[in-house]
Amino acid sequence: MKRNKAADRLATLYFWAAGIAIIVILAWFLIRILGSGLSHLSWSFLTGKPNEVLAGGGVGPMLFNSFYILFLSLLFSLPIGIGAGIYLAVYAKRNKFTELIRISVEALSSVPSIVFGLFGALLFVNWMGLKFSILGGAATLSLLNLPVLVRVTEESIRTVPESYWEASLALGSTRWQAVRKVLLPSALPGLITGITLVSGRALGETAVLIYTAGTSVSRHFPDFNLLEMGETLAVHLWYSGSTSLAPDAKEIAQASGALLVLIVLIFNLLIAIPSRIIQKRLTGGKS
Repeated sequence: MKRNKAADRLATLYFWAAGIAIIVILAWFLIRILGSGLSHLSWSFLTGKPNEVLAGGGVGPMLFNSFYILFLSLLFSLPIGIGAGIYLAVYAKRNKFTELIRISVEALSSVPSIVFGLFGALLFVNWMGLKFSILGGAATLSLLNLPVLVRVTEESIRTVPESYWEASLALGSTRWQAVRKVLLPSALPGLITGITLVSGRALGETAVLIYTAGTSVSRHFPDFNLLEMGETLAVHLWYSGSTSLAPDAKEIAQASGALLVLIVLIFNLLIAIPSRIIQKRLTGGKS
């Protein structure tokens, strides 16, 4: 009995220490990034155009491209990823073929993003002739997001109690009606979490977009042309910190890093808060 109590206290102490360590690391990260970059943020920086050789350039086109490419990548990947997850969770039979699909999806989710970038460069930039473009970058980014979306969708649907599915079918629903009106609404909080994860990853992605969307922007702002080059904020952060000729390149990199962190935080909050509200409604207010 004493051993069990000691083990319980030790485990509690360990988990508290691990949680505090994560909070400290996150706080240190935010203080370093935001502390050095927030002072350089201004309205002209957020809406202005970049400058290669003079000081005072902005990130307006890059900021626009970040959200434009994110929107397009989700437009491509969400129907396929969620559809494949529904197939694996509901329609697919347990056999060697479906196990091969699951293993392949898990393997793809662990592939480094630079490999997807090289694949996108070969497929979309060279073979399909899209060159460095917003469309090529968004298509490659959607391939990067697909494995995560498939796994998240399948696991979210599997967490729904089986009684929901059986009750819906017993009331005369077809499979599609049960999926659409019972399983998907019940699994919505998990799906929203998965979409949040892939969106945050897409906003901060560089390797994929350097090889497919390029490191330059259109002369027009905003430019919805899918075949224009589409440097994003994350790529501009890398470029400013490595090869930029602007005299204030360091300040631009610091401001871009702070802005990117703020965008990801705000984006996550805007999705996480409605997700919690939906989850509470579905569970009847129980936490």
